[in-house]
Amino acid sequence: MPHHSPSWVLKLTMGLIGMFAFLQVYSVQAILPVLITDFAATEVQAGMVVGATVLAIAIMSPFLGMLSDAVGRKVFIVGALLFLAIPTALIAQSPSIGWMGVWRFLQGLSVPGITVVTIAYIGEEFEGRAVTELMSFYVSGSVLGGFMGRFLLGHLHELIGWRAGYYVMAAMTLLGALWVTKMLPASRQFVANPNFRSAIQTLGEHLVNRYVVTSCLLGACVLFSLVGCFTFINLHLADTPYELSTGALANIFAVYLLGVIITPLSTTLLRRFGSARTVRVAVVVSMLGVLLTLVAPLWGVVIGLAVMSSGVFITQSATISYIAVNVKKGRSLASGLYYMGYYAGGTLGAWLGGIAYARGQWSLTVWLLLFVQVLALLVASMGMIKTKPHAA
Repeated sequence: MPHHSPSWVLKLTMGLIGMFAFLQVYSVQAILPVLITDFAATEVQAGMVVGATVLAIAIMSPFLGMLSDAVGRKVFIVGALLFLAIPTALIAQSPSIGWMGVWRFLQGLSVPGITVVTIAYIGEEFEGRAVTELMSFYVSGSVLGGFMGRFLLGHLHELIGWRAGYYVMAAMTLLGALWVTKMLPASRQFVANPNFRSAIQTLGEHLVNRYVVTSCLLGACVLFSLVGCFTFINLHLADTPYELSTGALANIFAVYLLGVIITPLSTTLLRRFGSARTVRVAVVVSMLGVLLTLVAPLWGVVIGLAVMSSGVFITQSATISYIAVNVKKGRSLASGLYYMGYYAGGTLGAWLGGIAYARGQWSLTVWLLLFVQVLALLVASMGMIKTKPHAA
């Protein structure tokens, strides 16, 4: 099984796991202007409703990785999907922006049980090209989930209201859990490691491992940019002169679908150029996209978002492949640390992006994003060991 090309059912299942993991994470972005009105909230409060889920993912990622090393893979993925449906349904009952933040935080607690453990599962069960192939389907699925969450909720709000929309999303998550239960093969290569002392020792090794540390820093910069950009562009486009509705804002997120196409192509780039060079080029592309969003016509902003997100998706795919290929011991813990850095960056993006938007609107937010992307370039240039192209 590890040496053969994965079946289309397994590829589809990996894509669906990625999709359902991220269906809820950013869904609220499409309705931020509505929430500011409904709950009389500030821009920073609205940003932190996005950041609450991201913060919970950052906190839980390393711990769920360690727990999964002791318990197993498939049971964790299915259990996390089932748990995720509960706070998703409870969001519909939110009496205030604060309570909505609480339920969003609870959503985030379960997401690493899907994301971190899936990456560890792929790294254990497969080798060589199959790892890169399945990883690209998983990342493509996560990109599709990021788009679907925003797209569905924006349009569901116009049809039935955002509260009823969250009940629909909860039902979809339950269906996803049933599919994974039926279709994901049980682990064959997993070896339980319930020794907590051993896990702490592995954690210590990872914290001084150049591959892990560089990936964590790069991940933080990547999600800072993505969350900061795609959260506050909504407020920018809902304001004059654009004045877009939630449905129109949801349609803007169609640029995310480029990531579904771009991410599998990144596999080819990685094989040809290696991780370090691919990441540097992708970050520069992303910076150009951010600058394009300052163009006044709506079509210019949309092209900028498409270019920016494409660069981010290639960077993300290259970074998690970099971990999967170079870290052999304590894989789920390494993935957990990566996601901790990644989502900590996202939380900062939601918070600092809110402050920047409140003080200087979209133009100041853009300069903040560019500053962080310059940091990402420095990390990739100085930190990444130049792996041989075929190894990435």
